[in-house]
Amino acid sequence: MGYLNSVFSQSTSQVHVDSAPVSGGGLSQNGKFSYGYASSPGKRSSMEDFYETRIDGVDGEVVGLFGVFDGHGGARAAEYVKQNLFSNLIRHPKFISDTKSAISDAYNHTDSEFLKSENNQNRDAGSTASTAILVGDRLLVANVGDSRAVICRGGQAFAVSRDHKPDQTDERQRIEDAGGFVMWAGTWRVGGVLAVSRAFGDRLLKQYVVADPDIQEEKVDDTLEFLILASDGLWDVVTNEEAVSMTKPIPDPEDAAKRLLQEANQRGSGDNITIVVVRFLAAEEESSHATQ
Repeated sequence: MGYLNSVFSQSTSQVHVDSAPVSGGGLSQNGKFSYGYASSPGKRSSMEDFYETRIDGVDGEVVGLFGVFDGHGGARAAEYVKQNLFSNLIRHPKFISDTKSAISDAYNHTDSEFLKSENNQNRDAGSTASTAILVGDRLLVANVGDSRAVICRGGQAFAVSRDHKPDQTDERQRIEDAGGFVMWAGTWRVGGVLAVSRAFGDRLLKQYVVADPDIQEEKVDDTLEFLILASDGLWDVVTNEEAVSMTKPIPDPEDAAKRLLQEANQRGSGDNITIVVVRFLAAEEESSHATQ
């Protein structure tokens, strides 16, 4: 369900009823991109995935903000990040002039504010984040954890985020340098507990499980066709290339997100599944001119 915050701002709210999938989408006011999302608890009895699709105006620029947040230890962290990360980001004084440092600051500020709000909780909660920020002809993808961002450029699939897993050489080194350890417990885990090496929250492991995002910038031009952000409920059962080839023939991004959700379910994904698809319309205009 979409609502208008102001003349220049729109956002999706999120309500899950029973286990029915939710979906929706929209188009930017400047006609440069469209987006769609689909989200379902899947086989899980509880929902810890959240998403945000938001179009805003900052200093006269149309800005697209898209995110997928996969919670663990409950939904508290993922919901908090959904509600606060992008607001913290667009209020950052360097949002337009130095977007990368603004994103990094916003991730860490949101994490520290969430941890302050958690003082009275006796159970740790955390969340991944995979976010995409569109400013002019720049696409900035930032992530912590193992929700993933994949683009289609020139018909090919490219991962534009890295899954943060504790057994990666540099992540393991960082954790051990901070006094932590990584061990096998069904999968590689920080302290034998957590299967991702970066996340929001996770107060008891915070020394090792940081919220510093990896950030990758892509140019939005006529070769950039679309972006897929999704929680690991999709990526556990569908490869990057398969997701891109399934999305490619479906012009409506909401329909594409629903198709990917259906495929993940059919392949037996055991997790919550949340998908956001953003289509860049310059590439479509270019290809339609080429075929005329």
